[in-house]
Amino acid sequence: MALSSALVKKVMLSYTYVAIWILLSFSVIVYNKYILDRKLYDWPFPISLTMIHMAFCSSLAYLLINVFKVVEPVSMSREFYFKSVVPIGALYSLSLWFSNSAYIYLSVSFIQMLKALMPVAVYSIGILFNKETFRSNVMANMVSITAGVAIAAYGEARFDLSGVLLQLGAVGFEATRLVLIQILLTSAGIKLNPITSLYYVAPCCLVFLSIPWAIMEFPILRQTSSFHLDFFIFGTNSVCAFALNLAVFLLVGKTSALTMNVAGVVKDWLLIAFSWSVIKDTVTPINLFGYGIAFLGVGYYNHAKLQALKASEAATQAKSSQQADEETGKLLDEKDEERNQSPTK
Repeated sequence: MALSSALVKKVMLSYTYVAIWILLSFSVIVYNKYILDRKLYDWPFPISLTMIHMAFCSSLAYLLINVFKVVEPVSMSREFYFKSVVPIGALYSLSLWFSNSAYIYLSVSFIQMLKALMPVAVYSIGILFNKETFRSNVMANMVSITAGVAIAAYGEARFDLSGVLLQLGAVGFEATRLVLIQILLTSAGIKLNPITSLYYVAPCCLVFLSIPWAIMEFPILRQTSSFHLDFFIFGTNSVCAFALNLAVFLLVGKTSALTMNVAGVVKDWLLIAFSWSVIKDTVTPINLFGYGIAFLGVGYYNHAKLQALKASEAATQAKSSQQADEETGKLLDEKDEERNQSPTK
């Protein structure tokens, strides 16, 4: 009975972590859309919004690490920082800039459909960096996901090429960032939680974003003298963005990255339903048909990843068991040899 209660508690906690992540991710996406959309809050400055997020997150991370001592900073050399963390920060800034810019041109529902291409981008870039092995069955699945997204794009009522290119660029930059994290940080044995990640990465984002901001948005903002920063809107929006980073760590740390991928599919369907019913975005049958194909492909991809993970864990356990048996056998052999060599009385 106690085991059953513990299992129920574990399952309930997992569902709680999933629900918190979905709620916060949902809130950040809809909130960003509200701020950037010209028909809603009408503040179409995605670089400025991203910089506000990064300034808030880096400041809060600094306080949590250096003042309140909530977590310990990660030890790394200046050379390692510039070779590993800075490129990741540059890609992260581009990913956030492009993804936020896409909300100006595209509906929330269509953006979620385009995000289904993330496994395709991660797998393709992983092959380029020799982190993934080319497999014909996996590539066929990637082609089916791409075909589904292409059908959804064909049926999009508010198709905008600029928005599509921005979102595809965001997917590409984010996929490259994920692969580089695996290559540069994981291989070096460095693990960053959300607070330490923001502590090291967010200042890089601010520096990189300041260049296009000074060229593209600052001159316009300087001329818009009537605008005053709404601390409630941008403050709560930044809090949601920071909380989402913590929720990602909580979800992956307490469950797995695969759980987050599956939860992401659920979140996408909820956002599509919300976009259609509340925001009144047009969702066509061709949209849903194409995304349905992509959804099946992503589902199969997650299933294959789960099976590979189970096989890897089973192989690791079998290897550990074999090594333990070999060590036990060696100890027994040594004891037998000692008994044979000891003089008889």
